Amino acid sequence: MPNRAPADIRNIVLCGGGGSGKTTLTERLLFAAGATKKMGSVTEGNTLSDYTEEEKHHKHSLHASFLHFDYEGHLVNLIDTPGLVDFIGHAIAVFPAAETIAVVIDANKGIDSVTRRLLAVAEERRIPRLIIINKIDEASSDRLEELTDQVRATFGAVCLPINLPTAGGTKVINVFEHDGHDSAGDDTDFSSVHDAHKRIVEQVIEVDDELTMQYLEKGEGFDPAKLHAAFEKALEDAHLVPICYASAKTGAGADDLLHVFASLCPSPEEVNPPEFVMRQGDGTEKEWHAKPDAGAPVLAHVFKVTNDPFLGKIGVFRVWQGTVKSKADLLIDDHKKPVRVGHLFVLQGKEHVEVHEVGPGAIAAAAKIDELKFNGVLHASHELDAVHLVPLPLPKPMFGLAVELKNHADEAKFSSVAHKLMAEDPCFTVERIAATKQTVIRGLGELHLRVIVERFKAAGIELLTTTPKVAYKETITARAEGHHRHKKQTGGAGQFGEVYLKVEPLPADHPTGFEFVDDTVGGSIPRQFIPAVEKGVRMTLTDGAVAGYPMTGVCVRVYDGKYHDVDSKEIAFITAGKRAFIDAVQKARPVLMEPYVNLEISAPARYMGDIAGHLSTKRGRVQSSEIVAGDVCIVKAQAPLGELQNYSNELKSMTGGAGAYGMDYSHDERTPAHIQAAVIAAYKPKHDEE
Repeated sequence: MPNRAPADIRNIVLCGGGGSGKTTLTERLLFAAGATKKMGSVTEGNTLSDYTEEEKHHKHSLHASFLHFDYEGHLVNLIDTPGLVDFIGHAIAVFPAAETIAVVIDANKGIDSVTRRLLAVAEERRIPRLIIINKIDEASSDRLEELTDQVRATFGAVCLPINLPTAGGTKVINVFEHDGHDSAGDDTDFSSVHDAHKRIVEQVIEVDDELTMQYLEKGEGFDPAKLHAAFEKALEDAHLVPICYASAKTGAGADDLLHVFASLCPSPEEVNPPEFVMRQGDGTEKEWHAKPDAGAPVLAHVFKVTNDPFLGKIGVFRVWQGTVKSKADLLIDDHKKPVRVGHLFVLQGKEHVEVHEVGPGAIAAAAKIDELKFNGVLHASHELDAVHLVPLPLPKPMFGLAVELKNHADEAKFSSVAHKLMAEDPCFTVERIAATKQTVIRGLGELHLRVIVERFKAAGIELLTTTPKVAYKETITARAEGHHRHKKQTGGAGQFGEVYLKVEPLPADHPTGFEFVDDTVGGSIPRQFIPAVEKGVRMTLTDGAVAGYPMTGVCVRVYDGKYHDVDSKEIAFITAGKRAFIDAVQKARPVLMEPYVNLEISAPARYMGDIAGHLSTKRGRVQSSEIVAGDVCIVKAQAPLGELQNYSNELKSMTGGAGAYGMDYSHDERTPAHIQAAVIAAYKPKHDEE
């Protein structure tokens, strides 16, 4: 496969809500472009995109997949992404690789929370957007007109049709490049071709003063090349979000969509790169811009990591400048030692096609490099060590399951597989909660973690799962003093250390949540023992002082103490520091903080009251609610995470399976007194024994 110039490449992310038909649309486009001889089917499990066994089993995309085809002399790299809210992290993670984000909307289901979120992220990252209304063969003309109005009302008047479906959704008419005078025999479902053409042309030429003056003086009749250039600039400036209509099932609009992708969407030369920044010596950061020049020093961004049973660790990357060659030595982030790019591939579903080099704009993969990681930067010069991508707005994994090994002999194997899964999935974490002695896996929802558990099972690891205990945090609300004298005599050398300290609350926005200050004078505690006092305090920060949960928001000031010339040693001051800190915390009106999450729930509008009422039983607070897309309600709320452990099943039961939700960490709030008392009471017996 020959290396392509940046001007000949189009990188497009295909994303949208679950069930909108992205994978089927991908199959249709590949077939229409001649890249495949037969369309695959999600039902039959033979699509190029959903090639893993877990995707075939669940009949949904669970990972981003990479495909390409040639059309109108251009190479189109298409990234098919999951649409289920539990896997939205996989979709957002690939955004930096593309110049166009194409969001697919089901003509019947309309706008959902996933669609809203993906378009918002694309707008925030200044990536050109395009909306595809799929399944036009299944929707009436009234429904399509209504949905188009809803898209414009929701995402702005910059959203305009670039084509229009004919009666019955059997084909589409391009209204950007044709004014309708040559298609009078076509019966469109709404509006007129000429009016739609006029609206989108007037929108596009607003970004070009020369074309605007021409329009005011002479009307239409623009140079096609200048109009196309203005179209791409309007996309880049977020002055236009084209709406395309298609049917993946029948093929209506497929050729037109291919033309839009290949010849109207911007190339890597025409769109500003993602938000790269370079760290300065003083700790600040400044913008850094890549150059799509094959001769420039190499810089590539790793936006996906996966593990192949035969090739090992694979990093998928986008080249932003320079030429990546096989057998070349490259640096990763600020590592001092280079790595060898042994094999270079371009991907077509599960197929790996080996190539010798790739240039700016290309999407490729390198195998068997253990140092590769998600969001890493591959580069050829130490001058680029400090370049990195501004962090993506990935959802924080909040849904948890406590896990135990069915066979404890699998402990080492579990750790290895867990690290591989975390490397592949930026929204999956594993943490050990010391206070509860639980290992908790966290993801974006029940299905997300069910798939993770299945992947552990496929690796030969059986997990037992339970609902995790709430991850409270301890903090204080008042100032107090603490004191402890540790004295131990065992016949030989003894132990002696005495500590006086003060504690005070820190602001909620304190960067670390902890400060340790040495206010001793006159050598009351020798300097060599101050670190031991801090160590004892930090041990309590981890283990908790009142309920066994991590502590935050505390400033500790050690102001006095005593020591013994012979018996004072490090262990004595560790113990004294720990006990003095516990003594102070228990006097400082300690409280438990619990995590709250932001919820966005979408469901048929008739369930809005039920959803709001149910949230109130969860100590939730509804922030807003609105009816969109005619019969869909969007409820935004905040609620304590501990009350939502079974919310997925409860929402499905309440809405007949039609409800969906997403949640992100919001903040911590003080736990109600009766719950706090119960948690502390349950911990006290254990605490008193220590």
